[in-house]
Amino acid sequence: MTGKLSAFGRFWYDFVVGDDWRIAAGVVAAVAVTYVATHHHHNWWWLLPATAPLLLAASLLRVTRRGSE
Repeated sequence: MTGKLSAFGRFWYDFVVGDDWRIAAGVVAAVAVTYVATHHHHNWWWLLPATAPLLLAASLLRVTRRGSE
């Protein structure tokens, strides 16, 4: 039973975090900021769709810089 539970945890970690933990952390931060803003009656729905391309660009920039060294 522990092996199946461990495999389940590894699957979800790999699925959510994947190759770059910074993207997962950025998405969690964007969701948290959007939640707090909504809780305080601010209309910040646009933050989540705006975060995705910014995180992707930052990740690609980091990988391409590392590859050229």
